[in-house]
Amino acid sequence: MMQADGRTVVVGMSGGVDSSLAAALLVQRGYRVIGMMLRLWSEPGEGQYNRCCTPDAMAQARRVASMLGIPFYAVDARDDFHTNVVKTFLDGYSRGITPNPCLACNRRIRWGLLMDRARLFGADLLATGHYARLERTPQGRIRLLRARDEWKDQSYVLSVLNQEQLAHTLLPLGDFTKAEVRGMAREMGLPVADRPESQDLCFLGRSDYRTFLLRHAPEVRQPGPIFDARGNLLGEHDGLAFYTIGQRKGLRIAAPQALYVLEKDLERNALVVGTRGELGRSELIADQVNWIAGAPPVGVFRAQVKIRYKADLAWGMVTPEGSDGMRIVFDQPLRDVTPGQAAVVYVGDECLGGGIISTYG
Repeated sequence: MMQADGRTVVVGMSGGVDSSLAAALLVQRGYRVIGMMLRLWSEPGEGQYNRCCTPDAMAQARRVASMLGIPFYAVDARDDFHTNVVKTFLDGYSRGITPNPCLACNRRIRWGLLMDRARLFGADLLATGHYARLERTPQGRIRLLRARDEWKDQSYVLSVLNQEQLAHTLLPLGDFTKAEVRGMAREMGLPVADRPESQDLCFLGRSDYRTFLLRHAPEVRQPGPIFDARGNLLGEHDGLAFYTIGQRKGLRIAAPQALYVLEKDLERNALVVGTRGELGRSELIADQVNWIAGAPPVGVFRAQVKIRYKADLAWGMVTPEGSDGMRIVFDQPLRDVTPGQAAVVYVGDECLGGGIISTYG
């Protein structure tokens, strides 16, 4: 990590243990720390809060900031969050894809709006509690590396960042495991040391994503046919938005063996299902590719790829196509290749970047 030299850093705080410890570590290292918490959009209605900024989370973040002796500010990001994250989420499902809203949030909100606010406060650095590592090469390029804690590694959702953003970023937790983070927080007496984590999308409130879609994009309820891979009609689906590749439950089809979603045929508004043995794609094409180095690698290269945040790394051959496209051919078929999700590329521990899966083969 770079030397403090009295530099000012804004820490994006959430009221959880990770961002709280990140702030505490930076105070210890001599940085002038400012805590900021984003107030994100949530559905109108009593008791409907965005999970990232509930009243309790806000109170906990303020309490930690007070203990650390740092200023704390709440930043109103509700309109920007709705436009750049929630609307993108709804639009994606309306088009039949399965988007990852965390990617849009990191690109547009945390390393967009929040970084802009940090600069207004005289800070040229932004820190978060994400689990990933940064390394500066002798040539001055910033490399994004996987976290030491492989289970907590969040480089996948940071693959949207560029050199300019990473050059002004600190990730204090990348060299620690989650257990170590909680242990250090306890030693420091931070009241959030054992605060549980939320794994669901922050803006869903008390809903699941299907209920949320029906409230905000009711047009996604477009029933259509369910076919097997040979074109036999098996039943009817409720709307393509309610299904994802590899899904087994909720098909309501009587069959001698379990059936899974193989494909969403947008042109026919049809769901294609098949057996577990029929699942799997050996190839994908991604667009909107962000190469963290600023330019694509030259030529075809061998790498490991994640096709979902919690997916295992899979080996394949990567072919950059133009400045923001790529084709990946995997050694073995993968069962959950899903348009709308990100395909993120790794060579060793380094995350080279990623793009949005558009098609598969």
